[in-house]
Amino acid sequence: MPLIQLEPDRSWSSAVRHVVWRSVQVAAGTLVVVVPFGYAITPVHDSVMMAAGAGFAVGVGLSLRMGDRGGRAAGVLIGSVVGIVIAFLAGLLPQGLGFLFVIGPSLPFTVGLCDGLGAARTRGYRDAAVESLTVAALLGLGLFPAPVRWGAMVMALACVPTTVLVAGFFSHDRHGRRYVRPPLLLIVAVLAEMGAAAGIGMLEGTNLETTLVMMPTMLLVVPGAAFLSARAAAAWLRPRLRVYLQLADYLRVMWIPIGGFTAGYLAIILVFAGFCGMLERFGPGSFAGAANAGIGDWIAFSFFSALAQDYTGITPVSAAAGMLVGARLVISVGWALVVFAAVMSAIQPQLERIARRNASTDAD
Repeated sequence: MPLIQLEPDRSWSSAVRHVVWRSVQVAAGTLVVVVPFGYAITPVHDSVMMAAGAGFAVGVGLSLRMGDRGGRAAGVLIGSVVGIVIAFLAGLLPQGLGFLFVIGPSLPFTVGLCDGLGAARTRGYRDAAVESLTVAALLGLGLFPAPVRWGAMVMALACVPTTVLVAGFFSHDRHGRRYVRPPLLLIVAVLAEMGAAAGIGMLEGTNLETTLVMMPTMLLVVPGAAFLSARAAAAWLRPRLRVYLQLADYLRVMWIPIGGFTAGYLAIILVFAGFCGMLERFGPGSFAGAANAGIGDWIAFSFFSALAQDYTGITPVSAAAGMLVGARLVISVGWALVVFAAVMSAIQPQLERIARRNASTDAD
């Protein structure tokens, strides 16, 4: 799979603009999810920046690889999940444990997500090496906002051998695991990674017994569990997410009519907010609690009363105020029932064509 897929039926400049716009959409969708979630977990800005950067890089990178068909949705989904996982790990673990405890599970987790969702197919150690290197590079770039920038990149690349071993091993069925052996170079790289991690741990004061138990657990058991759990969850979600992707065709048809309906509904709210404010201005006391009300208060009152909900700040008192609120409620309910029904009737033929097309595609 190429690093960036451009649409062949577009000119080069048009394809580049389309790719840039899609990347902006994926980045915005990912950051809107990850940043609030990160600050809900931890107040440490560096941890939130790490999560946001990793989710941004992974989401945009995968959307570029997958192209226009499914790339936008997969990029936002995988980027958001990866960012949330990194925010959770960075916020859950005590400060100072190092990037190994964050990147170690995150790299195989991301590779497992891509494999389960079909963003990348891992069919052996060679495919696992390509996907692990790609994801590690994206994670390293995304973690650049971390305090030790190059340390994050080096740690992401250092976790590649064990991720390749885990992903390549579990990419085969039971028969393949018995007869397909990992390449010798991969085994040497894994042993070197474990030896380097053990040496660093002992230099930091960890005793030998703890190191011998912790290193295989952190470098093999935890990545294996992260890869398998992510791939299983993604494989379970994949057919269910496909249904939502099919709904995008319906939403494109409904977007403009529903947008017009919403604009009209908001116009009713704004118009009656002005009428209510004018009535209180020329007839003081028509509304209780409206002595110092501004336009924002009147819009809020008009909005809640249009939904037949009580607004505690302002209450109609006079007969004119009650009639105005009642008229607005009748008009808003009528708009919701009549105009929405008219919109659905107008777009019904297009929805039926989409349903027939999806049915023929599923049959094929």
